[in-house]
Order: sequence, then structure tokens, then C-alpha cells
Amino acid sequence: MNHHDLPWVPSPEAGIERRMLDRIGDETAKATSIVRYLPHSQFPTHTHEFGEEIFVLDGVLSDENGDYPTGTYIMNPPGSSHAPHSKTGCTLFVKLRHLGVEQVERELVDTKSASWHQGMVPGLHVMPLMRQGNGSTLVRWAPQTYFNPHKHYGGEEIFVVDGVFEDEHGRYPAGSWIRSPHLSLHQPFSKEGCTIFVKTGHLLD
Repeated sequence: MNHHDLPWVPSPEAGIERRMLDRIGDETAKATSIVRYLPHSQFPTHTHEFGEEIFVLDGVLSDENGDYPTGTYIMNPPGSSHAPHSKTGCTLFVKLRHLGVEQVERELVDTKSASWHQGMVPGLHVMPLMRQGNGSTLVRWAPQTYFNPHKHYGGEEIFVVDGVFEDEHGRYPAGSWIRSPHLSLHQPFSKEGCTIFVKTGHLLD
């Protein structure tokens, strides 16, 4: 699905809205969402019992630990707490309550300055994000890059940050979210180039 096709749903806090991509539960839920903070909105201090991952799509998110501009990746481990807010407003890709005991230290990556590494085929570059457990990765595809057919052991989740990602099943412009189950098969490519957030191996349960 593409989050631009979904309605904004109010959160319990004024000025903070969500587009639900996947949700198991009510306000306390295992969830994947796009979250929008209007300027000067904030959440009170809260604890993430099963952790969270955040990728800042635009604007600046802040908490008591610092400011996180567009392109920042944050992993808050299980048991951590914070009071997030935004002075200017921001939009986030957020995954809640899906981390485990292997995630014990907070992780922070500025993807605007971190290094890219050569991928498995020409035109493909990768940037590791979460390094504890089933890691998340940013993948950059140059135009006319084609990958090999492959299966996803433990499944795969993709969010298209920019450009257009494709495979034999469809065409996925920026804002698209794709979840492929355990042992699913595809042959991805990008004719126009794209950047995608990828998480693998976490869907066995």
C-alpha cells in the first residue's frame, strides 16, 4: 500500500496524527505507521516496552537527547523512555513494539553523512542501520539497477523513501510499504532509481 492513499488518524495527543500501515492492538499496539507532528506538538514521557524504530522522512524530531533532522534513523531499545516533540513539524516512519532482548543499546544514524557500501550487484549501495538482531538497512538503487531473484527467509519489509522501486509484482513509488512473507520470492529492480528502507528476517512469528 502507499501511505499517501490513507487517511490521517488522530492520536491521543493534539497535533500528532498517524497513517496506519499495520496494527495489532489499540493504542498499545504492535504497529507500523507514518506519524505526522504538527509544529509545536509533543508526546509526554512514555516507555517503549518492546522498543521502537524511527526514520525521519522530513522536518525535525526532538527529545531530551537531541534533535533529529530529515534522514535520521533512531532505534530506542525495549524499556527505554523519552518525550518526543517537534518545534517545526515532522513526518516519521515508525515501527513500534517489535524488538526483543537482543536490542539493548540505543542506536542513532545520520544517513546524510554515514557511509554507503557496495551492494551485491553494480548500482546497488547499502547503509546498515540497526546493528543488533534482525537489522534494518537503507538501500540505494541507481537507475537501471537489477537484482537477482531471491527468497526472503523470515520475510522482508520495505518502505520506499524516494524514487520508484519495482519487481515482477508491481511498481512502488515513494511512500509505498511492502511486506513479503517468509520464503516469498521476487526479482526487484529500479529503472528510475530509488532509496528504500529494508528490514528482513523478522516475520517468522
